[in-house]
Amino acid sequence: MRGTFEDQGGLFSYISPEARVPAGHPLRRIRELVREVLGDLNRSLGSLYASEGRPSIPPEQLLSVLLLQVFYGIRSERQLMEQLDYNLLYRWFVGLSPDDRVWDRTTFTKNRERLRNGEVFTKFMSKLLNHPQVKPLLSDEHFSVDGTLIEAWASQKSFRPKDGSGDDDGANFHGQKRKNDTHASTSDPDSRLYRKAAGREAKLCYIGHAIMENRNGLAVAGMVTHANGTAEPRSGCLKPRLGKSAAASPPVRTRPMTPPIMWPICAPPMSRRM
Repeated sequence: MRGTFEDQGGLFSYISPEARVPAGHPLRRIRELVREVLGDLNRSLGSLYASEGRPSIPPEQLLSVLLLQVFYGIRSERQLMEQLDYNLLYRWFVGLSPDDRVWDRTTFTKNRERLRNGEVFTKFMSKLLNHPQVKPLLSDEHFSVDGTLIEAWASQKSFRPKDGSGDDDGANFHGQKRKNDTHASTSDPDSRLYRKAAGREAKLCYIGHAIMENRNGLAVAGMVTHANGTAEPRSGCLKPRLGKSAAASPPVRTRPMTPPIMWPICAPPMSRRM
């Protein structure tokens, strides 16, 4: 018998998000580890907030949703909040019920510096790497450094002479010699004009470096540098110390990234683990 098509389902649901997530989903194991580590950071998180006033968005939820952004490669905080609104898997991981309202994307802008100044990111990732279930997976004998270009949110038109000699709007730069020594972006001065290889186009960008533990595919440390000829040698300072008698190396950052990416991330990519 053919079922009746109803364009709108029932208004109420009696199935919790916990029951909808498959028992073997990789986020279940990660969620347990994250909750345990966040419990250990309760005192550190409490010291960052005033004892009176309007309750803030719990920092535990902010950290959890930033992990989702890295795991699933969500490009911006605007898209992150949009997907958190309708994705029950994300709501379950963060700790939101189906009826809870998601917060505005500007919440990250207001709280990022607070968490960074309190070294919350460093403490969170260091505790996660030293967790009894995670540390045996790491070794300082089998690792590699990988790098990638991170395009800046700046257009080629903004790459103008530092002395202000350019008279036009910067749209027509063909035939001009533009170098990082003489030019800089007006919208993102920290970015550098860089090409990935000979014959490739030059872009305003940064370079991201990640330490990968090869045996289990875990990213254990990372940093962002200016796109210049000294970036690769500088990334050598990321060599982890993950032996049995050494503590995990803390995450290293030279400047904040947009969208924010936290290093180290102690989990292989979702595509490899599903």
